[in-house]
Amino acid sequence: MAGGGGPPGSKKRKRAAARRSKASKRAKGKKPYEAPAARGGGGGGGGSKEEPQPVTAMDERGEAEEMSESTEPDCSLEKELKLLCVKLRYYNMRTNRRCRLVTEALRKMDGKYLEIARSPTACVLQLCVKWCSHSERDPIFVALQPHLLDLSLDEHTVFLVHNIIKMATRKQFARFIYSLRGHVASLLCHTIGAAVLDHAFNLATRPQKRSLLLELYSTELQLSNDLKEEKPCRFSLLNIISKLGLQKSSVLQHMTTVIQQVLEKGIVEYSIVHTVILEYLTIADKTSALDVIRQLIPHLTERTYAVDELSGVARLLGKPEVEKKRSSKPLLIQIMQTKEGLKLGLACLKHGLAEDRKRIIKSLKWRIMKLALSDYGCLFVICLLSIVDNTELVTEVVIDVLKKQLKELIFDKNGRHPLLQLFHPLCSRYLTLGELFYLNYNVPSLVSKVNFGSKLDDVADKEHGGSEDTLIASDSKEDPIKRRQELLVKSELYEVLIETCIENVGQLLRTNFGKDVLYELL
Repeated sequence: MAGGGGPPGSKKRKRAAARRSKASKRAKGKKPYEAPAARGGGGGGGGSKEEPQPVTAMDERGEAEEMSESTEPDCSLEKELKLLCVKLRYYNMRTNRRCRLVTEALRKMDGKYLEIARSPTACVLQLCVKWCSHSERDPIFVALQPHLLDLSLDEHTVFLVHNIIKMATRKQFARFIYSLRGHVASLLCHTIGAAVLDHAFNLATRPQKRSLLLELYSTELQLSNDLKEEKPCRFSLLNIISKLGLQKSSVLQHMTTVIQQVLEKGIVEYSIVHTVILEYLTIADKTSALDVIRQLIPHLTERTYAVDELSGVARLLGKPEVEKKRSSKPLLIQIMQTKEGLKLGLACLKHGLAEDRKRIIKSLKWRIMKLALSDYGCLFVICLLSIVDNTELVTEVVIDVLKKQLKELIFDKNGRHPLLQLFHPLCSRYLTLGELFYLNYNVPSLVSKVNFGSKLDDVADKEHGGSEDTLIASDSKEDPIKRRQELLVKSELYEVLIETCIENVGQLLRTNFGKDVLYELL
């Protein structure tokens, strides 16, 4: 028994010896730090120098903490702004709570507006500009106003500039318009800067719009003070050239350079671009006008790209960023919201070739109802039904879609116009003088058989309310009456319309818009 108890005791002694050796090693490692001079001076002449102590993990952690402390304010500010951004992005928040959050965010960003605007947290400043008061917005404008032109060229700060100029006072906005002098053409040819320029153009007064357009017409016009008091109705490129005695060739050359750069980059969705192109078509010769229209048609039939205003918020919060979303609708539908876009679309439809019209019609497939129910889009559909000779394609893309939703069309203020055009073309009872003016728009150099001296009143007072010959297409050959008969009878639209009116005859008689369709049908 005694012999059997020996080994456990020896094991205990071995474990105790190991613990003592570890303790001695730790004690040796905790020697106080000595300066290099003290280590080198005590060895006499023949003593060996001590080797430098290796850097321990504790020393590395200490150095890392010191470096983090030096950068801690910026990191903490970014985290705080990120948290405030999460709270500010909700639209169902109470007003007083949002005001407190905006005030808190502006207090943290005070004195650092330009630095924040150029950082990933610019979306926080963007939301603050949108929701803050005028007194809180003034220091931001003062700090960023000298740099707004540079910020307009960045895809992450473009919406910040949008909100600043949208919320600016009259004096601040006038100061921004003045800062654009000399940069309008370069901004218009920039894929991001063109959006800011167009936003400012839509918010500007007539004299301010005039100052922006003059720079695109000719470099000489920027120095002219005679146009400041010009009446808006007389402000056209032809009147300016005749009044100031400018050389038409130099103006045409300058505008050609600007428009070609815009068309090459595909920046054709903005109203300021539409205005410039329409003015260019008034002075261009036949070859130049056709060249611009042929280049414009492919851009109008392509799908549009929409940039999300909150894409910067998604980028800050680390979410998957999708800044450009491909829309399902072509650009032609988007530009029909303005009269300049309507004129541009009509010019492409009337003066394009047969294959160009075919491409335009095919791009509108399954989206024709959106056009037919809009203010300017219904006029485009009227022109399409009146000048396109390919009635089979028109029936497939337009008529077949309209037949399925006839009830919605006949009771709608705009939707009834394409139907009334097939029964009674250009009737002044259903179309205003302004609408008749838009429908009769043509490029002067591309039309030879239109009598521009005739009055619209004479056109509207004809027996059939007008003639489809005034809606001139460059190569339309089919008889207008035969075209209408094919679209109404051969497509079976007439039969479906009769059935729809019989089912809703009581409601048609009681509505102002429906009774017009019923009257023309009878």
